Amino acid sequence: MSLLNVGARALMANQVALQTAGHNIANVNTPGYSRQTVSLQTVQGLFTGGGYIGQGVDVQTIVRNHSELLTRQAATAGSVQAGDAARAARLRQLQEVFSGGPTGLGASINDMMNAFADVVGSPTDITARTVALTRMDETATRMRDSAERIGEIQYNLRQELETSITAINSLATRIADINDQIARVKGNGQSPNDLLDQRDQLIREMNQYVQVTQIPADDGTVGLFVAGSQPLVLGSTATQLSIGDAEAFPGSGQLKLFFNRPGVTPSEIDENMLGGGSVSGLLRFHNQDLAEGRNLLGRLALGIGMTMNAQHRMGLTLDGQAGTNLFALPASMPGYTGGAAVGNVNFANPTQFVASDYEVRFGTSPAGQVIRLSDGKATAFTDLTNLASLNIDGLTFNLTTAGASGERVLFKPFSTAANNIQALVAAPRDLAVANPINAAMGTTNAGTLQLANLKATSTGYVAPPIPGGVTLTFTAGPPATYGVTGSTTPPSGTTGLAYTAGTPIVIDGWEITLQGTPRTGDTVRVGNALDPQYGDAYKRNAGNASALQALRDVKMFDESSLSDGFAGAIAQIGTRTQSALFSAKLSDTIAANLERDRTAVSGVNLDEEAAKLLQYQQAYQASAKMLQIAQSIFDTLIQGLGR
Repeated sequence: MSLLNVGARALMANQVALQTAGHNIANVNTPGYSRQTVSLQTVQGLFTGGGYIGQGVDVQTIVRNHSELLTRQAATAGSVQAGDAARAARLRQLQEVFSGGPTGLGASINDMMNAFADVVGSPTDITARTVALTRMDETATRMRDSAERIGEIQYNLRQELETSITAINSLATRIADINDQIARVKGNGQSPNDLLDQRDQLIREMNQYVQVTQIPADDGTVGLFVAGSQPLVLGSTATQLSIGDAEAFPGSGQLKLFFNRPGVTPSEIDENMLGGGSVSGLLRFHNQDLAEGRNLLGRLALGIGMTMNAQHRMGLTLDGQAGTNLFALPASMPGYTGGAAVGNVNFANPTQFVASDYEVRFGTSPAGQVIRLSDGKATAFTDLTNLASLNIDGLTFNLTTAGASGERVLFKPFSTAANNIQALVAAPRDLAVANPINAAMGTTNAGTLQLANLKATSTGYVAPPIPGGVTLTFTAGPPATYGVTGSTTPPSGTTGLAYTAGTPIVIDGWEITLQGTPRTGDTVRVGNALDPQYGDAYKRNAGNASALQALRDVKMFDESSLSDGFAGAIAQIGTRTQSALFSAKLSDTIAANLERDRTAVSGVNLDEEAAKLLQYQQAYQASAKMLQIAQSIFDTLIQGLGR
């Protein structure tokens, strides 16, 4: 009987080994499956006077080939890789908005500025004026199209985030259910290998969306925490996540992840604490990269539009009317806060704009600081009056109601500035290309004075009165000087002002540039272009068109010229994109290496399993032969006793 028992145990053990090898082969392509092996142990021998007689073999357990360290490292690395890949993919979409080439916004801006060259050459040519207006309309249209494309990216991003949150909540529920199953079967003393594999695979999938920290419990369950401390799964209980506007800035469009514990007000999660996962990468892209793209485009629209509007208002149309705005632009942008503060931000100087959002943070109200979020630069203020008097990066912050101590107000001055920009001037005759002032050299001048440039420089310029105008009278010197009469600033009658050839002379909001050397008594008279003494000469004047064309070289966008502003935006978005792509490539390499190390421990090798099948098959056949021999011996014994 002992031989029969030994054979039966061996047959059963080898059958389990064959079944386990078959189970491995069947799950070779199952995601998250860990290779299993049979752990055999010798049955304690039977003591006799002649020593211990072996009793065969038993199956001790089914071992799960698994490294907890490698599994967690691979999950974490995969989470970081998912976040980097998600951000890099969206940045490539944003980079397409800021593309160059003949169909890009930059080419349209250059075409618009260059179109004034033909107007300068022939100010009365209606065709040249029409082309210039068409170029302006094309530029405004491309700005709106770019803003719309950014809006589409933002909309699709929001939808993807909503889908990801739904997937996270579903995974959390499934992990909690498996936790419950594992806790129920853990009491039998054996490891539920397949359930553990399923849970680890679900956790890996969870890490693709949001990085989680795992804390094992004594009952076999695993607690999952997001952002370091928020319990997403505890035992058999799962908590839901959601996405929504930032609590401090409702309506601003700034997105945050919320933790929704039952019976408790949803708590906002700091995205900087999320670590990896596609949700973290998408939130970072939305709140930082996409915001910068909007700011760069909005700053470009406002800077070009405001500058050209101001210059155009200083010119005269073919009908002798003052120029109007060329582009429709927002005059101010509101602030966002969940508190008591009320106010907006106005645009003062487009040459100082910085593509950034701003926060007004109240300390001991009404005092506080204005923080430029792009680099953290702070500007202090003592009260709302002091705040309104500050010119911060070409912006003025006007709050009618102060916030409470500790309150924050978010301002996004450029985020939507390009959304509705439009060209306003449609009639070619309404293009104000003429100077509002005219100049004439004295008829008795004996020197070599020549007019180099004449233009209005401020919307507050004072047109010389009719009919006298402003007269500059020169003294040869050396040094050469001049006096001025008929002016307001400097006061009429001022003499002894230094003259330098080629240096602009600024008077009453306009400037005149002269070349050459004067003789004593030489004069230059500047008068209102609409003065009857000049007749319709203003119609053939293109001084303001020249000033509009010259705007392309004005330093405006981070020390870049107006015409190079879009190239600067391309460079900034391109730098972000390349950095993100490099990070994604690096994290992908790390994740692949760690996954390979994990698979080396847990993965199924078909060649190895095939060899085991042959090994266990032979052992099984030998065990069956052992039973056959035991049966034959037993039959012989029975027959012998029967005689």
